Amino acid sequence: MLDWFTGTKETPATAVIRVQRFNPDVDAKPYLQEFTVPVTEDNTLLDALQLIKNEMDGSLTFRRSCRHAICGSCAMNVNGRNILVCHRRIKDFLDRQGRVTIRPLPYLPIIKDLVVDRSSFWEQYMRVKPWLVPPDNLPEKEFRMTPEEVEALQNAETCIMCGACYSACPVVSQNKQYIGPHALLKAFMRVLDPRDTIPGERLAEVGTTEGVYRCHTIFNCIDACPKGLDPAAAIETLRKLAMKREALVAERAKRQETISNQ
Repeated sequence: MLDWFTGTKETPATAVIRVQRFNPDVDAKPYLQEFTVPVTEDNTLLDALQLIKNEMDGSLTFRRSCRHAICGSCAMNVNGRNILVCHRRIKDFLDRQGRVTIRPLPYLPIIKDLVVDRSSFWEQYMRVKPWLVPPDNLPEKEFRMTPEEVEALQNAETCIMCGACYSACPVVSQNKQYIGPHALLKAFMRVLDPRDTIPGERLAEVGTTEGVYRCHTIFNCIDACPKGLDPAAAIETLRKLAMKREALVAERAKRQETISNQ
């Protein structure tokens, strides 16, 4: 509720959490179930789900690994937008009726309630070989990279693999063979990494109609990313590099002659 004297949003005493439920063993189709929970200035949407599971309905199923070094597992669709529910306050997502609607990530098969099957997400991730393939002549100490090279990698490295961008992508909804923004962002990171020895192989894999040329540049991936990353820009860069793959391979070979000897 808005306080018209101060222009600030008051915190209501309670909120209605509308959760999409679906148990494939007993339900014909998903449905919404409402729970009323207390609201404080700082309690989060994940706090609400925990309260519901602990005190109201123990059968509610969702993923979360907060404080277990697996950040990103609590990505869900809240009021039509993919977000991480662990750090978003209930009060910030209430509609005029004091409700919040939480659904599972879209375009992915539902296992139960808010838990989706992310098999296709991980399959596409592994498809781009997201690990570093270093040269045979490893330096005795460390690779000496330039600050500009490091900066180009750091943005992609902060991706937490939450799946928000993948399930927000309309291309994914139509074509599960599409590599997806998450995997293309990781491919971008490896292609730009001067230590990696297979940029040509990587560009051959992603420079197809199932990769960078399938992207429709709708920018849903940017809006969905909780880390503020830009997979669309990475995909556009990969498109350009794919068209000059041989030149990049030759340039990488020269760069690696120096990177191991600095």
